[in-house]
Amino acid sequence: MLHIFRKLSRERLIAALVIVIALLMAGILLLTPREAEGQDLTRRSALLILRGDDTLVFEKIERTARQIRAEIAGPGLPRIVLVHDLHADHLISKTTFEVYGPNAAAGAVAIQTGTVEFTGDSAILLIHAGGNTRTFRVATPPGTMPVVSNDFVVAEQAVRRMRASGDSVVSVPLFALSAAQVVPGKLERLAGDTVRFTIVQSVTTLRMDAQGHVVGGAIPAASLRIVALEGAAAERIRVTPPDYSAPADAPYVAEEVRVTTPAGHTLAGTLTLPRGDRGRLPAVVTITGSGAQDRDEFIAIAGGYRIFREVADTLGRRGIAVLRMDDRGIGGSGGNVNGTTADFADDIRAAVAYLRGRPEIDPARIALVGHSEGGTIAPMVAATDPRLAAIVLLAGTAYTGRQIIDYQIANGARGSDLPAASVDSAIAAAKAQFDSTTAKTPWMRYFLTYDPIPTAKRVKQPTLILQGETDQQVRVEEARMLDAAMRASGNRRVTLRIFPERNHYFVPDPDGHPSGYARLTDARVDRAVLGAMTDWLATTLRVTR
Repeated sequence: MLHIFRKLSRERLIAALVIVIALLMAGILLLTPREAEGQDLTRRSALLILRGDDTLVFEKIERTARQIRAEIAGPGLPRIVLVHDLHADHLISKTTFEVYGPNAAAGAVAIQTGTVEFTGDSAILLIHAGGNTRTFRVATPPGTMPVVSNDFVVAEQAVRRMRASGDSVVSVPLFALSAAQVVPGKLERLAGDTVRFTIVQSVTTLRMDAQGHVVGGAIPAASLRIVALEGAAAERIRVTPPDYSAPADAPYVAEEVRVTTPAGHTLAGTLTLPRGDRGRLPAVVTITGSGAQDRDEFIAIAGGYRIFREVADTLGRRGIAVLRMDDRGIGGSGGNVNGTTADFADDIRAAVAYLRGRPEIDPARIALVGHSEGGTIAPMVAATDPRLAAIVLLAGTAYTGRQIIDYQIANGARGSDLPAASVDSAIAAAKAQFDSTTAKTPWMRYFLTYDPIPTAKRVKQPTLILQGETDQQVRVEEARMLDAAMRASGNRRVTLRIFPERNHYFVPDPDGHPSGYARLTDARVDRAVLGAMTDWLATTLRVTR
């Protein structure tokens, strides 16, 4: 999954960087729990964010007089644990955090840890990830508190401050952990026990009890509601482990496998094998998009999107085996999640080698299917492995990461309500903030400079390029660029298909802007896209059935 920017004002443009960083690096920051140091817990609750009756994300909260522990999680999402030290003036003086990958096994190592401490006029942020420690000191106005997506503790503290002051509107400066950036917040008292909490221009309405605890609410723009649970009911809330077994009616079996990589870590995956006496089978390795992805590439914000579960099922019913794997450091996989795109390409090479060693698989009929960043990785592997039979690129990139990021920033600003005279300065400010934070991480440094076109020119295998016409994350022109580059280098076995009114996920969407993903009513991949891919692979891999 690549880069999200909304239509926004100058402040929203800066704050949207938080979203981009979270998507690209798998990480809104998650934090490590600490013991409550002997304090008796005064209240345990859970807040659920629901679309209809489906839980997208939840926050479990344990409160004491001096400290609050919050755990934020959801299906397919990173798990975040925060410990907030409370200040006497209804502020938060220090927050400790840990981030775990989606579906991380019990006892897994956090992919990111750190602290943010508010002293005087500054926030001091320490982040530990991938064996490296980085420190940020950011000037902050009085009363600044930390903010992480889906953590309601800061709203509760702000309500207590508002009640103590007697004001009906209070300013709440917020320090966004994922961007090391101060963003504006505002709390307004509405009728009865309801308040409106605005972060930049994202609005949440909350119902509060007499103690200042959230007991319900809504996120109107996304048609989401917030429900509170208390006591034992709250304790029972947890993420159910994903089920990767084959459907009851499937003409294939699903086998849990482990792939050992040359780097020394093991990747967990599911290999679906068509039933029956077919001889050695053709096979596909799927490659996920950017960020921390499980083997299905499950994306909660897009209504429970699972592109590679659909791919495995569709191909399995046509007699093609499929190996899909959790990204390194995610789910059941080991390894350092903070690798580069080139590192992830090595993981896919290990998966191909694994399939070649399976007696059921025909080593001459193995293909790759990559989505988004996976569509960048597939040519990297194919260019170095002439034995691969074919590749399929689903919204693969053609520009460098720097060009993509610059486009996203500019696209967000020029489609906003900013005065024309302010657009250039807003773009410059957003780029400067990006360059001072996320641009320095190993994955991003590689992404910013890597040019997919020279690699595409070295691909000689049959290639299918599929692209959604309304995709506002990877533009349709990039698919045409890849097609032209491959053909210009002499590859005559390239097929390009562009699907009208299909977004980055190949879901029907006339607009295609990421801000609308939460409103999608159907998260299934378009049947025409799956059909085009399956028919092409069946022909290319010489499936006789």
